[in-house]
Amino acid sequence: MKNMRNKSTIISGFTLVGLMMSCIGDLDVKPLDSTITTSATVYTDTQSYKAGLAKLYATFALTGQQGPAGAGDVAGVDEGFSCFIRSLWNMQELTTDEAVWTYPNDANGTIFNLHYNTWTPADIIPTALYARIMNVAALTNEYMRATSGKLSDPDILKFHTEARFLRALAYYYGLDLFGKMAFVTENDLPGAYFPPEISRADLYSFIESELVEIKPLMGAARFEYGRADKAACAMLLAKLYMNSEVYIGQAKYTEAITQLKEVIEAGYSLAPSYLNNFLADNHTSPEIIFAQLFDGTRSQAYDGVWVMIYGNAGNGGWSGLRTTSALVSKFTNPNEARALFAKEDKGQSLEIQAVNNSSQGYGVYKFRNVTSTGAAGSNPGFQDTDNPMFRLADAYLMYAEAVLRGGSGGDLATALGYVNAIRTRPADVTAGNAAGAITSGQLDLDFILDERARELYWEGHRRTDLIRFGKYTGNTYLWPWKGGEAAGTSIGAHRVLFPVPAADRASNPNLTQNTGY
Repeated sequence: MKNMRNKSTIISGFTLVGLMMSCIGDLDVKPLDSTITTSATVYTDTQSYKAGLAKLYATFALTGQQGPAGAGDVAGVDEGFSCFIRSLWNMQELTTDEAVWTYPNDANGTIFNLHYNTWTPADIIPTALYARIMNVAALTNEYMRATSGKLSDPDILKFHTEARFLRALAYYYGLDLFGKMAFVTENDLPGAYFPPEISRADLYSFIESELVEIKPLMGAARFEYGRADKAACAMLLAKLYMNSEVYIGQAKYTEAITQLKEVIEAGYSLAPSYLNNFLADNHTSPEIIFAQLFDGTRSQAYDGVWVMIYGNAGNGGWSGLRTTSALVSKFTNPNEARALFAKEDKGQSLEIQAVNNSSQGYGVYKFRNVTSTGAAGSNPGFQDTDNPMFRLADAYLMYAEAVLRGGSGGDLATALGYVNAIRTRPADVTAGNAAGAITSGQLDLDFILDERARELYWEGHRRTDLIRFGKYTGNTYLWPWKGGEAAGTSIGAHRVLFPVPAADRASNPNLTQNTGY
């Protein structure tokens, strides 16, 4: 979606946010004061509706009315920490074996609670993400109301459908991280209102029904880079079904395979080199199904990708992030293309004796602000590198896992082929650093979990994966600093969910707390 990478388009979307949030009551009512701006005067043609859609996409990656900071959409927290995909990354990665943070005073002194697995309802980062989820819901609801009378226009119908997808995506992360949420749709008009709480089961049903209904209306695969298409919709459904046993206590691996086959048959293909998915020109990768877009000159934010590139240890960054020996040990070949670590030769030790020691723990230089030809990004301080949320390699690994878990409609031979395709990317084979093919006897669930770590580390999937495999809470699997101890220790079963933030409960009497908090 090159035009949506343009800062002017995103700024147009930002201009709309204040207007969208100010509309109340019946959208057909005309203001008495002709100088008052409403959706009726903002949305004048197809391009203005597309600018509004751009703002909805930007709510996941950017943080306010200007970049990289200032006039933020969410108050009460450092704007960078409040970024949707950065908060999501922190909650999915810092709470696992894949990442640790150096600075204990950040997020009002609560950030170490994430990798110590000791978070509380008052912690800043979960509170910020909860607010971001509700912000996406509010903006998409208003946009859907504004477009509802124009659905005979095929372009606006597609915009409306994509807005529904983005709302479902935001609520999906609420389902995964918090279980139950405050819940609003386009039928709840703005005004003084305490949103009701929706249960995890009902939220699951809502997301599923929305995605099933909108998928036929979405664009064909790769119709415009950066916009959600049918494959992105099928991918989100597949993720919902892969985790159904966790979310609602029902196995839906057959349904997951059905969706994954649609994704795999949609025309995406693996990038010939693993690294090409994480560079400044990764918008050219044929395997990225859905991404959050950045332009170092025109759409800047202190987001998750920015931190991974510029805040990395051992690679010229400000050393905020490292990884643990538990992740490093999963690479039996330390020289393979995916093992992108800053090691002892960069001043980093493998083991972490003190979490706040930036030289302990390998750095990760998977994400980079250079192109596949080695050219620097457009801005030395902000990346052109997009944040890949859904990749074909992930779909391949989910397919293999669903088959191994007994889902119908797939087969082990195909699953093995998909896994080996990931491990034998042509350019990596040529370079002599591909992981190499495995045999059918090596393909089991333990292998899949480790392969997901090797392939998808630092992409925001790890916590969900460990929970699905039953290795997150308890002491079945320990990693350095799990539970706040250097060797790792057991954590309570209630930690599979984050608490409903105290601030939201204080302001909304309809919300109840998750068990254990």
